Amino acid sequence: MTTNIKKSSLFLLISIFTIVISTTTLASDPDILSDFTSPENQSSVDANYFTYTAMRGIFQKSVDKCTTTKATKAEFPVLNGQGVSLAVLQFPPGSVNPPHYHSRATGLFLLLEGVLEVGFVDTKDVLYTQRLKAGDIFVFPKGLQHYQYNFDHKRKAVGVAALGGASPGTVTLPSSIFSSGISDLVLAKSFKTDVKTIKKIKIASKQS
Repeated sequence: MTTNIKKSSLFLLISIFTIVISTTTLASDPDILSDFTSPENQSSVDANYFTYTAMRGIFQKSVDKCTTTKATKAEFPVLNGQGVSLAVLQFPPGSVNPPHYHSRATGLFLLLEGVLEVGFVDTKDVLYTQRLKAGDIFVFPKGLQHYQYNFDHKRKAVGVAALGGASPGTVTLPSSIFSSGISDLVLAKSFKTDVKTIKKIKIASKQS
């Protein structure tokens, strides 16, 4: 009887461990069985396949709001299975990259120019904030809400985010909450306000 209980307990532990490992694997970039993935119906590639040129000249462009230029699997297919992607973020004076999170990637953020206030909130609702200067690096843990704000109202800021996943899964909270079709009544009750206020926020979010 005791032996059967021990076997059952061991089987249960192995099952739980297997489920956890499987879930973790599905949430990460898939392993590939070759050095890199090739385009479909194409037997060979050259160095152009490994080169991404869409960021040429972006540092000379003027932007009127926080602008993100990405190199993820969607824009740069060779990244499939490589577990990495990149984003360049440009902040006009006083602009903000609103609270968002990456469900499948940790972010390593390097500030190249200007100053920024950055922060993230952990699962205990603790806020960690820092004011960065050019050359500083800040880590945004995977799956946690974070933001960047250019508190200098006279100078722009520029940063680069290296992400630990080819498809990091970006979810921007204002748009996912107020532009996803959730009813005004549900939002009003959730934020302990009235429907009229929710409608105003939705209109403003569409204009931003």
